[in-house]
Amino acid sequence: MAETDIESLIRSLVIPLLKQPQALSITQKGDGRYHRYIIDVAPNDVGRLIGRQGHVAAALRTIVEGTQSRRANSKRVRLLINDHRH
Repeated sequence: MAETDIESLIRSLVIPLLKQPQALSITQKGDGRYHRYIIDVAPNDVGRLIGRQGHVAAALRTIVEGTQSRRANSKRVRLLINDHRH
């Protein structure tokens, strides 16, 4: 499957934060009103991706979700981080 522009954006933002970038996986799921992009990383990198008090994750979401189209019929974009620590 071809990588979308949003997946490419996510990859370019996330890879510099990771110690094990080869473990990065991005899955897209579209349902209803949303395109969900789920990020999976190595368990040791989850904390780096979330950041202290969730600041890094919040910044990533702001950037990625800000790329969505403002057309009335377009799906909204959501960024989720799969937390393997629990």
